Amino acid sequence: MSQPLIRRASTGDVGIAARLFDSYRQFYEQPADYQLAESFLRERLTNNESVIFLAVDPESGDGLGFMQLYPSFSSVSARRIWILNDLFVVPTSRQRGVGRALLDAARDHAISTNAKRLVLSTAKTNSIAQALYKSYGYQPDEAFLEFTLEL
Repeated sequence: MSQPLIRRASTGDVGIAARLFDSYRQFYEQPADYQLAESFLRERLTNNESVIFLAVDPESGDGLGFMQLYPSFSSVSARRIWILNDLFVVPTSRQRGVGRALLDAARDHAISTNAKRLVLSTAKTNSIAQALYKSYGYQPDEAFLEFTLEL
């Protein structure tokens, strides 16, 4: 496999992104629902509510992976932060640098938007993703405990 092409997705890329997003959701034990995936991503892109990067095979144009960033802010530093909410690489493309290339795109995007930091979370059981993030330089936040209120 040649190096993946990493590009920022537009609404014209929703089909490719939705197939990847639907697979990502299934990885997290959600039922397959391409229509939901497409509608959700189209709304995020149309409303400029997230930034999506795609990894595609430069020869075939097939989607190899995607990453979705959501904007947020740090009140204390009065600067933007980016939440790396979703990262997925198709199983046949894992261990080939696709995830790392997407992480590079996230870092470059955060720097270009003068962000303070990138933050992410992953399932406690997802040791493969944790190893990738740690090898890239992400550190567990020992200062804060995350709480969730389901609505």
